Amino acid sequence: MSGNNQDKIQRIEILLRTACFNIRQKGREILQDFDITPPQFNALQFLIQYGEMTVSELSSKLYLAPSTITDLLDRMEKNMLVTRIRDTQDRRAVKIKVEEKGNILISEVISRRCQYLDELLLQMPDSDKEKFIQYLEILVNNIV
Repeated sequence: MSGNNQDKIQRIEILLRTACFNIRQKGREILQDFDITPPQFNALQFLIQYGEMTVSELSSKLYLAPSTITDLLDRMEKNMLVTRIRDTQDRRAVKIKVEEKGNILISEVISRRCQYLDELLLQMPDSDKEKFIQYLEILVNNIV
């Protein structure tokens, strides 16, 4: 890596790290308004994105121990965000399903997060937003 390129990469790393940290902090503040924890938010997002899944599948996606997921789901079920459903094919397996309240909650949280990003990007012209989206898509697609 040439010196000039290395300087650019270091600058990008700093900017991404700073942006991610600040956006994550604001996201946590928003979650407090909805009385939901970050792990609950992440679990609901995965369940909505990928559909019903078992505790072990969700555990794998969130990189959390199954016992941690069980405790998390207990609280989410108590708050009527999810329900546990016995698998009709395998009665030993239990799937987790997002309830309407969970879907509505995530929709409202995402809406607030989008409002925040809109405020941050107010001074960016739409054409630059399109370019920004393209650059972020390149980054995200290469993370896999």
